Amino acid sequence: MVSAEAALAAAGAVGRSVAGFVERSGQRHLTAEVARTLEEGGVLVAEAGTGTGKTFSYAVPALLFPGRVVLSTGTRTLQDQLFHRDLPRCRDALGCPAAIALLKGRSNYLCRYRLGAALDEGLFPTLETGAAMQRAAEWAAATDSGDMAEAPPDIIEAAGRITTTPDACLGQACPSFDECFFFAARRRAYEADVVVVNHHLLLSDWAVKDSGYGAVLPPADAFVLDEAHQLPEAARGFFGLDVSARGLRELVRDCRTADRREAGDAPDLPPAVEGVEGAVDEARSALGGGERRAAWTGGAETEGALRQLAAALQELERVLEPMAARGAELERCHRRAVACRRDLDAFAGPPAADTLHWFETRGGGFTLHATPLAVGEELSRRMAREAESWILTSATLTVDGSFDPFLRRFGLEEPRTLTLESPFEYREQALLYVPEGLPQPNAPGYDAAVLEAALPVVEAAPGGAFFLFTSYRALNGAAERLGRLLDRPLLVQGQAGQKQLLDRFVEAGDAVLLGTASFWEGVDVRGPALSTVIIDRLPFASPGEPVTAARMEAAERAGCSPFRDVSLPDAVLALKQGAGRLIRDEYDRGVLMIADPRLLGRGYGKAFRRSLPPMPLGRSLDDVAGFWGAPPSLHR
Repeated sequence: MVSAEAALAAAGAVGRSVAGFVERSGQRHLTAEVARTLEEGGVLVAEAGTGTGKTFSYAVPALLFPGRVVLSTGTRTLQDQLFHRDLPRCRDALGCPAAIALLKGRSNYLCRYRLGAALDEGLFPTLETGAAMQRAAEWAAATDSGDMAEAPPDIIEAAGRITTTPDACLGQACPSFDECFFFAARRRAYEADVVVVNHHLLLSDWAVKDSGYGAVLPPADAFVLDEAHQLPEAARGFFGLDVSARGLRELVRDCRTADRREAGDAPDLPPAVEGVEGAVDEARSALGGGERRAAWTGGAETEGALRQLAAALQELERVLEPMAARGAELERCHRRAVACRRDLDAFAGPPAADTLHWFETRGGGFTLHATPLAVGEELSRRMAREAESWILTSATLTVDGSFDPFLRRFGLEEPRTLTLESPFEYREQALLYVPEGLPQPNAPGYDAAVLEAALPVVEAAPGGAFFLFTSYRALNGAAERLGRLLDRPLLVQGQAGQKQLLDRFVEAGDAVLLGTASFWEGVDVRGPALSTVIIDRLPFASPGEPVTAARMEAAERAGCSPFRDVSLPDAVLALKQGAGRLIRDEYDRGVLMIADPRLLGRGYGKAFRRSLPPMPLGRSLDDVAGFWGAPPSLHR
């Protein structure tokens, strides 16, 4: 059998078959290490710079491996790309018989039962929603996968009514179980050699196993985690507890549906459901108006509202208990009421050690969180339980050349590590521009000064620009001002979905897109449409962000440096992600503008600089103009 490394040579099976393939020594090195880890076991942690070709580096060994491999990605977009494009191309080139399956969480698939129930009920808030439901019924009859990523855009408005969640799913008791899209995908996963999932589904599988209710994913011999830097943060949510107004309101809605379909003669149920609904509204009011994220400090009003909510859930639980045997929906509602009340009880007393109780509010909703501050021990324990072979990879795992911050987050002690630099010629393809004379980020007028410095950079570029912000406040202020000053298309996060904005950006060719967190990573725009990336501040987390603040306090209690061990590594990795949007292939050229003067003016700025690709440094607009006129004669 051909070796994985040989397949990725220019004359190899993949090299000959994939149009535009370029042999890269880094890619072959990573491929050999991945194949070795799959065969011998152990943990490989590999940082592969942009352009290394890490996707093929793990896809080819996974397809050739005789056991089952689970590939987990950071986003559903990358998940779809792997399943629909990269893995089939490699498999066809290799001529191997490996079966590939795609599996997402339940809420990503159309639920035939919920669709039928909604159509039978016929009560829709708007005519548009009703029309969307009818189109959803037509799509349900035509689709093979039921994957909402493939659904027509005009039914997305109805998504909340035609999908389900693990809590609400009726499982084998569902009348539509034999035709269920999710369980059909799950059956394919259990028959496959390579299963493509995302981090949230992987964590859900671990949570289900911990609860004793079985498993979501099939047993595997090896796991590959792409965008592995995202997993520890995602794990905080799965290893903790959440109680949300949205989840409680969905329980209320489903109780009413269950009442109509399976009860109908239970006079105590409607008032019990109304009691929960009213208590949710009271709890939202007690938490105060506006959008907030803060540590939970209690208080007479909020604690009273939570006691009222707990009492309402207990009453609903009492009413549902004797009715649970009447039908699967009532039984599921009873189980959910018990779980919600139990989770809410956790907030009645002090948090467990190394756990933060905090809350967030937005619009008419709220979420209470019990979040563990350190998840490394839990992650490493589960990894050891699941398989012997693990490959963790990303373009952003090191800080100033060190894997230590990442390894601490994962609880990994002695993995094999590998660092592969990007094959791109950053010294020729890119310019790092740090404007002279800008005030400190905490100074009055900083945001206005950044916009003034950025406008000529945008105008000098032959293509479009990403303007990445560390806060919505700064983004909204920039959107208001740039709307008056720009003579090119302006796209703002929130005006449309991410895919729609990116499609418009590429189509325009010279647009300016303003984005926050979700545009800092996982976005791939190649060619002159993206010529400039502007970052307004070094992405240190806000001191008021409750989880970060608690992690820093815990680090100090442990005798560590809150800044060096928590704040700085987080910010460096975030900056590497944002900067990585600029150069996506060997033909790209562009300017990376980092407005924050601390990059050059503070000692810790060296950690950021050394973690970025080796770009020449420019300080004036003449340097920017020179870059676009000819390769700059500057030195890092």
